Amino acid sequence: MSIDSAPEEPGTLAMGTAAGRWVLLATVLGSGLAMLDATVVNVALGRIGEDLDAGFSGLQWTINAYTLSLAALILLGGSLGDRFGRRRVFLVGVVWFAVASVLCGLAPNIETLVAARGLQGVGGALLTPGSLAIIAASFHRDSRAAAVGAWSGLGGIAAAIGPLVGGWLVEWHWRLVFLVNVPVAVLIVLVAVRHVPESRDPGAADRIDVVGTVLAAFGLGAITFGLTRAGDVGFNAAVLAACGAGLVCLVAFVAVEARSRHPLVPLDLFRSAQFSAANVVTFMVYAALGVLFVFLVLQLQVVAGWSPLKSGSAILPVTVVMLLFSARSGALAQRIGPRLPMTLGPLLAAAGALWMGQIDADASYFLDVLPPVILFGSGLTLLVAPLTATVLDAAESRHAGVASGVNNAVARTAGLIAVAAIPVAVGIGGVDYENPVAFDAGYEKAMAINAALLLVGAILSVLFIRRPLAADRLPIEECAHCAVTGPQLHPADREWSGPDAAGQRR
Repeated sequence: MSIDSAPEEPGTLAMGTAAGRWVLLATVLGSGLAMLDATVVNVALGRIGEDLDAGFSGLQWTINAYTLSLAALILLGGSLGDRFGRRRVFLVGVVWFAVASVLCGLAPNIETLVAARGLQGVGGALLTPGSLAIIAASFHRDSRAAAVGAWSGLGGIAAAIGPLVGGWLVEWHWRLVFLVNVPVAVLIVLVAVRHVPESRDPGAADRIDVVGTVLAAFGLGAITFGLTRAGDVGFNAAVLAACGAGLVCLVAFVAVEARSRHPLVPLDLFRSAQFSAANVVTFMVYAALGVLFVFLVLQLQVVAGWSPLKSGSAILPVTVVMLLFSARSGALAQRIGPRLPMTLGPLLAAAGALWMGQIDADASYFLDVLPPVILFGSGLTLLVAPLTATVLDAAESRHAGVASGVNNAVARTAGLIAVAAIPVAVGIGGVDYENPVAFDAGYEKAMAINAALLLVGAILSVLFIRRPLAADRLPIEECAHCAVTGPQLHPADREWSGPDAAGQRR
């Protein structure tokens, strides 16, 4: 594979050409880095804890440090790309991610690993919105939808193979889960420098919402710290102070966004009851997902005694079912409206979560694990595509990009808060993940809480999701999303000349 041609002009590429394939390769590999790290690390948690002598809070922070920085900065990453160049910011994100991955792979203790994971999230926030924005700006409008479809499908495959790759690498050593990112990042940089055209938004805001970004990061960070710390020491004065400070920062964030001329989150989006309800449903669903994928993999390793590879493969059917049937689910919702799928989907997923709560030390894959996992995945398949499309439909066309960006941030924040809070609620902390009896008791309660969250999502859908999906939106099957990593930013429509700040359409 030679790399010898200069990048073509943005907005001129076509599918099926060599130039188009190079751009797809770079962007799919870039988004795949972030997707893989959202799944493979879960499989490695048990080995990380043993090797670094970490308590359960350390494992929580291994997940949450990455999610925190990603959720807090992902909208900012889109804005930076629009202003300073999408390829440039994308490349900075890839290199940043690779350096942070090396720090993760060489971490001598859990504290260093957590800090490096936070840096990884910063890189992810720079490259994730950039990967889709590059496609939207680089391809001609006649090829754009096909390019987005290819990006979404190939990205879904990356998410699907994540647990298998993670399990296989952990069998060798958990550090390889992070170090494997380096050669992939090198390939991305080589391809992007040679073949990806630069693009930017000449009308992008001349100011970045730094105050809003800092308040959001501190607010989410303080609440996450408080809830995670509570698992070790209970809700003492310091924990309550941290949670209180986080709430104050988030309230201040809302006040700043209401007055800002260039807000990260335009608050007028939430004047739509359907948009607000769809985002609350998103929060409930992805909170349940975040905890389920952490707890299920640990339950299978700690209680059932499965290997990391076998445990990681247990959640593979969820992604496979979604890859096979999400487009059909979206088409169904287009015909009958989103209300029924968004009600039945969470109910099926809740039943699957309750069933998975019965997995114990004697679990059989084909009798006890596979059926509830498929049931859970079927519920998600029915739900996620219409949920993403409903968020977009509830917003004005000019806000479609930023609306999907907000929904993406809500999904990631949900997983962040849930992974911090639910272990406290079910009494898991310290080294309980090394005690099969203690962890099994907490696991069953966690699955019950997950089912309750999904049930709330179903009730909200019945009450607030009413409007049919707009016919002039991009077909639902072309809305990129992933149940594991959260909804992706919405692609351009056929008349769009490129994303504005934070992915907003012009």
